[in-house]
Amino acid sequence: MSSELRFPRGDSRQLTVQSSVADLPRAAALWCVRRGWPVLPLSPGRKTPAGNCPDCRTSSHTPAQCPCLPLGRWCHSFHAATLDHDRIKQWWAAHPDFGIGVSCGPAGLIVIDIDAHAAEPPARDRILPGIPIGDQVDLTGLANGFHTLGVLAALRGATSPDKDTSTLRVRTPSGGMHVWYRSDRRWQSSVGSSTGRALAWQVDIRAHGSYIVAPGTRIPNGSYTPLGTVRDPAPLPSWLAHELERTGHLPPDIPAPRLVPPRARQAVAAAGTGANSPLLAGILAPVQACGRLAEGAGFSDTLNRAAYTIGGLLAAGRLTQQEAEECLRDTAVQARPGQEQRIDAIIRSGLAAGTERPLHDSGRQP
Repeated sequence: MSSELRFPRGDSRQLTVQSSVADLPRAAALWCVRRGWPVLPLSPGRKTPAGNCPDCRTSSHTPAQCPCLPLGRWCHSFHAATLDHDRIKQWWAAHPDFGIGVSCGPAGLIVIDIDAHAAEPPARDRILPGIPIGDQVDLTGLANGFHTLGVLAALRGATSPDKDTSTLRVRTPSGGMHVWYRSDRRWQSSVGSSTGRALAWQVDIRAHGSYIVAPGTRIPNGSYTPLGTVRDPAPLPSWLAHELERTGHLPPDIPAPRLVPPRARQAVAAAGTGANSPLLAGILAPVQACGRLAEGAGFSDTLNRAAYTIGGLLAAGRLTQQEAEECLRDTAVQARPGQEQRIDAIIRSGLAAGTERPLHDSGRQP
C-alpha cells in the first residue's frame, strides 16, 4: 500500500514523498528536523511520549542525569527530542508506528492549542483571564476554545488564530486545532482550564517545557491534518504576543533588541576564501539580521536554511568542514547569545541534510 505525504522542504519547494504508509511517520519526522524542530517519538496510536525504559521507570533522577539520552534512547519525554538524522531513522525503523512530537521551546515555536471539548464554561473571570465579563453579557452558545479565542480577537480588532491562513494550522482528531507560530522569546506554556496562568478557556499554549503533536501523526480516531497549503509557521502576531505577556506567559528576563555585533560581521568576512566569501556573506546575512530583533525573526528556521545551503557547498568541496561550522556558529551565537546548545543542534542537522545534495556553480545535484 502506498500513499503521498506532502510537506515543503526547507527551501519552501514542495516535497512529495511516496512510500509505504509505515514509512510516513519517519518521513514526517525528518521533514520536521529539516525545519530545525527537534522531534521525539510518541507511543503508537497515542499523543503521549513513548514510555521510559524499565530502569528510568523505577529510579528517580533528572533528565540531565539520565544515562539513556546520551545513548540515543527516548526516555524523559521532550527532553529526548533530537535533530540527529541517524537517531531518528533508527527510532522509526525499529518502531514505524511511533507518532511524532516536536519540542516547542528548542524549536523556537509557540503553538496555540484550541480545544473543542464538551464542557460547562467556568466562572466568568476565567473565560478570558484578566478581562471582566459582566453579568449583562449573554454567554449562551459559548462552548469551546474557538469561541473564547474568537471573542478575544474581536475585542482586539484582530483575526482569530484559527482563521489565520498565513501560518501552519493543523486540525486535530478531536475537532480542535493547533495554530503554529514562531518566536524567539521564551514563552511559557499553559493550560486553558488552569486557575493560574492562562490565555483563554479551552485554549492551551505549547511553548517552552512542552511539546506538540506533529502533522502527519495518526491515532485511532483520526490524524493531525494540515489545513490549506501553508506549511511554514508565521511570526507570532503582535496583538497575540501582547495578550500572552499580559496573562503572564513571559518570564521577567526579556532580552532587548540587539544590533549585529562587530564579531559577527568579521566572521562572515573571514569565512571561506576567494569566491566563497561574498557567497557566504549572502547566505549568512539573514542569520545576522536576526540579531537586530528580540523576537519574530524565525531564528531557528533561518539558521537551518543557512546550514542546509552551506552543507551543499561543503559537499561540493567549496569550503572545509571547519569553515562551515565556524562561520555558522560564530554568526548564530552573536545573533542569539546564550543559546549555544540549540544553535549547535540546528547547525548539525542543517549541514547533514545539505551535504546529501552538493551545491555546485550549476546548482544542487540530485
